[in-house]
Amino acid sequence: MQDPPSPNTPAHTVGFVGLGHMGAPMAANLLADGWPVTVWNRSAGAMESLKAQGASSAAGVAELRDHSVIIFMLPDLGFIDAAVAPLLDLWRAAPPMPGTVVVVMSSVSPQAVQAFGGDVARASSGNAAVLDAPVSGGTVGAENGTLAIMAGGADDDFQRILPVFESLGTTVRLLGPLGSGSLAKACNQLLVGTTTAALAEAAELAERSGMDVVALFEVLSGGLAGSAVLNVVGPRIAAKEYAPTGPAKFMHKDLGFVLDSARAARSAVPMATAGHALYGTLKDQGLGDQDLAVVRESIARLSPAT
Repeated sequence: MQDPPSPNTPAHTVGFVGLGHMGAPMAANLLADGWPVTVWNRSAGAMESLKAQGASSAAGVAELRDHSVIIFMLPDLGFIDAAVAPLLDLWRAAPPMPGTVVVVMSSVSPQAVQAFGGDVARASSGNAAVLDAPVSGGTVGAENGTLAIMAGGADDDFQRILPVFESLGTTVRLLGPLGSGSLAKACNQLLVGTTTAALAEAAELAERSGMDVVALFEVLSGGLAGSAVLNVVGPRIAAKEYAPTGPAKFMHKDLGFVLDSARAARSAVPMATAGHALYGTLKDQGLGDQDLAVVRESIARLSPAT
């Protein structure tokens, strides 16, 4: 993590909305790096924990109106639209300071976040801009401040709040205009989702054939099949440990964004199509609230009884 902001660092007051598995440790890292943070969450318990670490709390998102950076870490853009509506109403009456940045760090549709950016610009008389900056690295990366952050938006907005991003991640890139970060995250989820499913298939095939899955994964990790997904998710797949670090149902949503983007780009995505169908089946099986590794259980249920 970075040193606390120096006197030469542009001063920011940070509003943080959404204190779930990812949001709470991210907000904690901002506090640890010395940023003044005001938090809001639908359930009060998470806010109390952050207040104990030095955060202020808001009664609603509208109270964040004068913060220079407002970060949203909610499940999808529909939740953000609902939460931000009172804030936009205030900005229509009295616009915020120029240079205000609204940051969408959730995994959302690239096309929908572009429309959201237009809504924010109009409501704020052009004084506020949106960056989409979804993350990869899971709860471990969120806790350690080592997330990969994929950003889309205007370069000047990105550069202005880069020190805030650097308190949250170690790999931070601006990839293009608004929506580019979300497209990059969709590509990330295409790789993570299909790789996890492939590992789950391999685990079921190996175990049903009498092989030790842990030993198999150890060997695979030393060869070309080795990956961060194997290192992080593989042990949970092998142990059939499905306590949620992030609900598997979100992978179905994210792969849907891949399909939407592929249609817009006229690009074939056979792996994403198959993965989207599999994670849809997982949700239909009632497994969506469990960890991503539960795709192994979904595949086991699709397999003939042994």
